[in-house]
Amino acid sequence: MPHQAPSTAPRAGAARNPGDRPAIRLTGLQKHFAEVRAVDGVDLDIPPGEFFSMLGPSGSGKTTVLRLIAGFELPTAGSIQLAGRDVSTLAPFDRDVNTVFQDYALFPHMSVQQNVEYGLRVKGVGKAERRQRAEDALRTVRLEEYGRRKPSQLSGGQRQRVALARALVNRPKVLLLDEPLGALDLKLRQAMQVELKQIQREVGITFVFVTHDQDEALTMSDRIAVFNAGRIEQVGTPLEVYEKPATAFVAGFVGTSNLLSGRGAEAVIGRPGVFSIRPEKITIDGNLASPAGPGETSATGIVTDVVYAGSTVRYAVALDAGGQLSVVRQNISAPTEFADGRVRLSWRREHSFRVPEAG
Repeated sequence: MPHQAPSTAPRAGAARNPGDRPAIRLTGLQKHFAEVRAVDGVDLDIPPGEFFSMLGPSGSGKTTVLRLIAGFELPTAGSIQLAGRDVSTLAPFDRDVNTVFQDYALFPHMSVQQNVEYGLRVKGVGKAERRQRAEDALRTVRLEEYGRRKPSQLSGGQRQRVALARALVNRPKVLLLDEPLGALDLKLRQAMQVELKQIQREVGITFVFVTHDQDEALTMSDRIAVFNAGRIEQVGTPLEVYEKPATAFVAGFVGTSNLLSGRGAEAVIGRPGVFSIRPEKITIDGNLASPAGPGETSATGIVTDVVYAGSTVRYAVALDAGGQLSVVRQNISAPTEFADGRVRLSWRREHSFRVPEAG
């Protein structure tokens, strides 16, 4: 198995205390499928006890990285270390990790208790110990009274928690979660996001969570790695990734962002470049004569579209200076208040964040 030489570039997400040993260390990680570079040189440290999310669109490489960590795929180049141990070529059962998939794959003929005990039974753990550990795992996911039920007697959220208990019962150092909430409806998914984060805090192990849902990653994560075309575009806290995107791709993919460039940027911002302005940071006003306040940037334009979304209203505004901005406003007045009218937009200067690279 080829191994790429360690990179001399700064590592993404290095351990917060230099003396700490990362729970996961990826060095020069690559995975090729014929001519396709699914993973194309990933360097990453994830410290112990962190809720870490890998976020990106389909085909960005995030799930392949998860499968490489789990041992379901072997790297074309580079190395994978778990707590300082190189596991790059080891089988999945020789790595101290467990994986929870979107398809929970529970045995329908077994009870909840038996499903959770199954992995311990395969490992030859005694009956009394595996029963006690399974009961402890079910208690952790708040299902201690459901042990005798069959999976068919549970809701989608309860089955998801059984799959989580089945993984936790093995006491892994790292738990890998491959879009485990994707099959749930919106309200249940939101409830499970809160619950999953709380469980992670209670058990204290490293969670690596793969998702394409930006809101999910922002809600649950201590840190996020944003993937694109097999590479990591940015690693940071939810606040850093959202407020200070490192690239145009991150600005456009994480949440909703306006990118102002060219002559429009020069006329409005006053200097060339590509600038990210979040829609919720912008104030919309029908009074064109209203002066800009101290520390504010302003621009005029015409409303070209209004999208009603219940609690919010989104306005598309074509700027007189060139370019278009999207504005999100709380639904506190008539949604059609500015429809097809000329408006003035304003925002604080610090909310015009220059994107270091234009993707």
